[in-house]
Amino acid sequence: MSKIRIPEDYKPQLNLIETEVAVKMIKDTFERRLAEQLRLTRVSAPLFLLKNTGLNDNLNGVEQPVHFQSIELHDEDIEIIHSLAKWKRDALHRYGFKPHTGLYTDMNAIRKDEELDNLHSMYVDQWDWEAVINPEDRTRKFFERTVKRIYYALLDVEFTMVQHYPQLGEPLLPEEITFITTQELEDLYPDLTPKERENAIVKEKKAVCLEQIGDVLKSGKKHDGRAPDYDDWKLNGDILVYNPVLDEALELSSMGIRVDEKALREQLAKTHEEARLSLPYHQNIVNHVLPLSIGGGIGQSRICMYFLRKCHIGEVQASLWDDDTYKTCSEHNIPLL
Repeated sequence: MSKIRIPEDYKPQLNLIETEVAVKMIKDTFERRLAEQLRLTRVSAPLFLLKNTGLNDNLNGVEQPVHFQSIELHDEDIEIIHSLAKWKRDALHRYGFKPHTGLYTDMNAIRKDEELDNLHSMYVDQWDWEAVINPEDRTRKFFERTVKRIYYALLDVEFTMVQHYPQLGEPLLPEEITFITTQELEDLYPDLTPKERENAIVKEKKAVCLEQIGDVLKSGKKHDGRAPDYDDWKLNGDILVYNPVLDEALELSSMGIRVDEKALREQLAKTHEEARLSLPYHQNIVNHVLPLSIGGGIGQSRICMYFLRKCHIGEVQASLWDDDTYKTCSEHNIPLL
């Protein structure tokens, strides 16, 4: 059975060249708005990191990074990044950013274990951002205020795109984003799976920040996995929007206030990964070398898919796909970049 879903009567609103031009417009506009809203400075980012630094993103803990060795680096293990969740916090320290300022970067990564479908690719492109905060900022109120600033940037982009491309139709985003925790969502839809709950809430609210991801819920299950050593599970969340093309929730961003020493120790204990405390990155948290921070990743191709009303991520990014994907898209006259 094909993993690719093509909606009935789906037809791309823009051709290949129009799509490439529109993708550039979305990325330029959002990047500028994001930097303005959060007071961020663009910095260069690595494509790979030394394994023994502990700086690579472990994602859900089961995905294996692409890795290689270099003779010049004495055959040390080098990993292609999954994301820069930890590297960014280390960079804040090295660059000397002050509270309520920070950095963003145009991040490209490879996730070889990703299951390919309409929304997932082996190639990951996102804006990774991180900002320094004060101890008193480690609150849900501060987190939600930051989410709203990112959401306002998304609203600006949507307004720009529908003005330039009226064939895309009316704006989809509501004026305000709705906040709800994973436990509140489970209480609301106890008989649904986590994905079904997300679909149900975004169909109603259209744009949602789903908070507190990573810990076990009252049901004894997690809503979703989250690495224990970057987000504080009490102070994080995903920005989800309703994607009418695929009739489901679309995650645009994952973000959170980062762990302090207390949260790091608690979450590593819960996942039985205390051994990570010996890694340089984790030692720098325990010893208060790294600043307190908030940060996240915002999917570039996901945003382009959403604003250009595309049904497959391959319509807005150049990657590799399985034969079934190429065949299915070709049969439905869907051009892949």
